[in-house]
Amino acid sequence: MCGNCLLQETAFICPMECPKGLRNGPCGGSTPERCYVDKTRPCIWYEIFERSWKTKRQERLIEVLPPLDWLKAGTQTWGDVVKQVKIVGNKRFFRSLFYRNKERRKEVWESVFRPVRQPEWWNGDSLYHPPSNSKPVSLLEERLKNGEFVFTTEIIPPQHAGTDRLRKSIETVKPYVSAINFTDNSSSIARTASIICCKVASELGAEPVLQIPARDNNRYSLESKAIGANALGIRNILCITGDNPVIGPPPAGSMEIVDMDSVQMLWLLRKMRDEGKYLDGREIKQRPEFFLGAAASPFASKPEYQALREHKKVNAGAQFLQTNLVFESEGVERWLEQLYKRDILNKVYIIIGIAPLRSIKMANHLNNEIPGVFVPDKILRRMEKAGNSAQEEGITIALELIAEVRKMQGVNGIHLTTMGYEDVVERIIRESGINR
Repeated sequence: MCGNCLLQETAFICPMECPKGLRNGPCGGSTPERCYVDKTRPCIWYEIFERSWKTKRQERLIEVLPPLDWLKAGTQTWGDVVKQVKIVGNKRFFRSLFYRNKERRKEVWESVFRPVRQPEWWNGDSLYHPPSNSKPVSLLEERLKNGEFVFTTEIIPPQHAGTDRLRKSIETVKPYVSAINFTDNSSSIARTASIICCKVASELGAEPVLQIPARDNNRYSLESKAIGANALGIRNILCITGDNPVIGPPPAGSMEIVDMDSVQMLWLLRKMRDEGKYLDGREIKQRPEFFLGAAASPFASKPEYQALREHKKVNAGAQFLQTNLVFESEGVERWLEQLYKRDILNKVYIIIGIAPLRSIKMANHLNNEIPGVFVPDKILRRMEKAGNSAQEEGITIALELIAEVRKMQGVNGIHLTTMGYEDVVERIIRESGINR
């Protein structure tokens, strides 16, 4: 028992059955078929979403739920409920069971259950919280606020102590992109830390995006890393769950649940920025400045499920969404439509992830092995038919996708993932015909 029961908010299905211990929704690899961490079981969050929609309780999933209070692990939440009933009043609570007025009954029940599920040190809700300061804090945010259609890219950090190749890659893409994202041990493979790469990029005059995965950070390291990055002048932070060690090389690292999921990371960093407080209540004398981002997965499951997941991240503090790789514009459009229905397209900047495929082998790997990525059969056939010209065909496909998604309402930019082939960034941006 975790001692932090939240069943009322999760359709009476325990979210702690998720191998990652995610308490605010699925990871980017959720599917109807199975959990990608443990393929012998279903994705528990997909089941929570299914039941929530069937019972019309899906909007209860929007509330940002707190991380575990580990001192309560092994205890029962009902003890806290009993204490709160006494505070509210036994008579008042039990009388409410017979109230015909649903709103009166809900008011009494919330007075009992909300303090239990939302302790004072967290106090989560289901509301949108705009940044307290409307002034841009980074070059990336400034360009997006000015209405510029941006290009960003990704550089994979080196697996050694040298920085020559890293510096060369940064210099190669710097003139053509608004920001450079540095992954942090992606695919559960140890590399130079994202924060170090961001520092090198800043020294070279490039705009860095720091990636912080929940997989490798507890609440203390998250706070210290974010404050430290801010001291180095790094303002853009992408909060992600992180690839589970199951997809990395053996021997696998710890499979323990995460201390904080990506939604909780956003909530905490937003409060540090806007309220000047650490999680434990300490005041931050000089508040940090963050432009907060989150990952989005248009193809992981049903568009309405993914839209709710993204809605929750925006409410928690995400100012921009960077999607997983997409290879089909129709699916992006369906996902955007669901975001529009939730009235959040005007509250967040959306950057679509696109990768130029280099071979049919790469296409099959992304489709079969990378959670949340879907490569349509028509793209696979084109790559297979291309043969020795597969790399050129991959660039053509990327340019076609850029032309299609850039016209869609709510799309503010493209994130190019080249997987080590930074030389192609200039060509794709130039041939896209988008003026910068």
